[in-house]
Amino acid sequence: MDFSQSFILGAVQGITEFLPISSDGHLVLGELVLGLKTEFLKSFDVIAHIGTLLAILIYFRKDVWELINAFLGFFRLNFQGPYAKLVLYIVVGTIPAVIAGVFFGDWIDETFRNVKAVGTFMIISGIIYLLAEIFYKNYSGAGAEKSLSLRKSVVIGLAQMFALLPGVSRSGSTITAGIFQGISRSEAARFSFLLGVPAILGAGIFTFMKSHAEFGTVISYQSLAVGFFTSFIFGLLSISFLMRFLKKYSLNIFALYMIVVGGFSVLN
Repeated sequence: MDFSQSFILGAVQGITEFLPISSDGHLVLGELVLGLKTEFLKSFDVIAHIGTLLAILIYFRKDVWELINAFLGFFRLNFQGPYAKLVLYIVVGTIPAVIAGVFFGDWIDETFRNVKAVGTFMIISGIIYLLAEIFYKNYSGAGAEKSLSLRKSVVIGLAQMFALLPGVSRSGSTITAGIFQGISRSEAARFSFLLGVPAILGAGIFTFMKSHAEFGTVISYQSLAVGFFTSFIFGLLSISFLMRFLKKYSLNIFALYMIVVGGFSVLN
């Protein structure tokens, strides 16, 4: 892998990790276009995910700091406040993906990490986005409750579990799960990104444990560094863009994109 390939894949990871268009799916497609063997790129995936994780921590630094304080408050038997509840929601929402990843992660990766499977899941995801927007338009008009709750965080956590499938966007699945429950798009996106911190960190650690021998051998440290910084910069930009975008616009444009790209992937 040369520097230009690292830059391209890092940019793809940074943009697609947060936009609801599937980072894993686009990495599979990008690796195919660039003529790279996906089974030898686990170390790059780890580094690129760390870059996007850093983007979340910096963009939501105030929320992250409050979450850390709330978590430390548990040791002082202080369970009050909105961030204490948010810690609980994130923990509960993370559990389904952890269980699914431990027991089915390898099988999913071996079975579905191919272009046709990615395309199929992208089409399904796009259709779900459209249905979520139709549902939200009618449901929210009836004065639906838009705040998070323990039950809603469980549902969003179950949706995040399906993001283990290449072609299913983690942000897209969790945001639409929130929309289906009447949560505003921007609030659903905020929770999705914060929920992504343990998910991305856990996935990175799990992948690193299986691929640490690749570092500096299959892919040079210089190429890994390019991928890290590129995924971080583009990740930060994509978070900022999506948070502003969802305050005014729907997911329909992303739905159409997923359906079109997925259709080309299945047919080719």
